[in-house]
Parts: sequence; C-alpha cells; structure tokens
Amino acid sequence: MSKIFIFSILWWLLGNPFLALLVMLAIIYVLDRRFVGIFPSFVKPLKRMSRIRALRRQAANSPSDMSARYDLARLLLERRRYGEARQWLEQIGHAYEDSAEYWDDLGTTLLHTGEPATGEQYILKALEWNPRVKYGEPYLRLASYYARHDQQKALQVLERFREIQSSSCRAYYMLGQLERALGHQQEAKQSFREAVNVYRSLPKYKKRSERGWAIRSWLRSLV
Repeated sequence: MSKIFIFSILWWLLGNPFLALLVMLAIIYVLDRRFVGIFPSFVKPLKRMSRIRALRRQAANSPSDMSARYDLARLLLERRRYGEARQWLEQIGHAYEDSAEYWDDLGTTLLHTGEPATGEQYILKALEWNPRVKYGEPYLRLASYYARHDQQKALQVLERFREIQSSSCRAYYMLGQLERALGHQQEAKQSFREAVNVYRSLPKYKKRSERGWAIRSWLRSLV
C-alpha cells in the first residue's frame, strides 16, 4: 500500500505516470544500494575499469611494482578476463610464492585457460596452506569444476567446505546454488538457511557487505 501511495503522490507531483514510475524505481534503487545491496551497482564497473587503466599505466612505468600487478590481476579476475589475469599473475610468482591467495588466483585462471589439472593442483595447494583462505570459496570453485564430470568428487569437496564453518554468506549462497545444480534440493535449502544464520551472527560492521547475499539466500530458501 505504501508503494501505491508514493506512486500516487509522484504522479500527482509530476503529472506523468511513466515519469513517476521512473522516479520511484530510481528511489528504490538508491535505497537498495544504500541499505540492502541486492541490485547490481552501475558505478562499480566504471570504477573498476578506471582502476584497471590506472594500474596498467602504473605497472608499465614501474616494472618492480608487484603490488600493482597483483591488484590488476585481481580486477581482471573479477571481470573474468582469465587469460590476461594469468599473464600478470605469472609475472609475480616469485614475489607471492608463499601466499595461499596467490595460488588460488593463479589456479582459477588456469582452470579457465586450458590447464585445468594444473589449476586444480594450485587451488588444492592454496587450501593445504590455509583451509580458510577466502572464506573457503576455493572449495566451492573446485566443486563446481568437478561437478561437470565427477559428482562424487564434487560432494567430497563440499563436505570439506562444510567442515571449516565459513563466516561468509556469499560462500553459503554459492554452496546452495551448487547443491541445487547437483539436484540436492534439501541440501541447497539448508545451505541458503545457513547463509541467513551466518548473517545474524555477524558483527554489525560486516553485515552491510553480506546483507545482499543473505537476502538472496532467504529468497532462495522459500522456493
């Protein structure tokens, strides 16, 4: 009822129902980005592209700047530019050979650039060094890869993920999506519920970044 009331007010003020609808949708979007986080950001991709251009210049001008190269590779991974990300990661291996996050990132690029066996090896190496790296998401990445040709192996990896008790709503949402893809509807629903439970236990400062994943999970658990 409140939405209808607001729409009526906007229609009366603007004198055009289509313009009123656009303004109302814009208000909903702004409120979601401020307090919830379900809708995608239109600004974030633009900022990321600007940052990528700046890091490319920085890497070109400073051959010894490993940090800039790693930041660039991570942003390219977000854009799923796996081939280019791999090139940058391979340049900095000597500087990050003791980093579990680095081996997971490099392994991920290899999974998508024609060397899945080596990519799997690197991701397992990252998990061996730090089972909780990236809140356990490498387990889910591997399980997704295994699910294409070896569901039993995928399930084994999922069990290993459950053992670490991740504090990431996003990770449990990914787990639920993967369980659903494997045809395990009850397990998927439980994973979505677990994401909501994790959200409730998070400290206040962390809830903002996880709220969108918790709400997605709650909606999925109802289906």
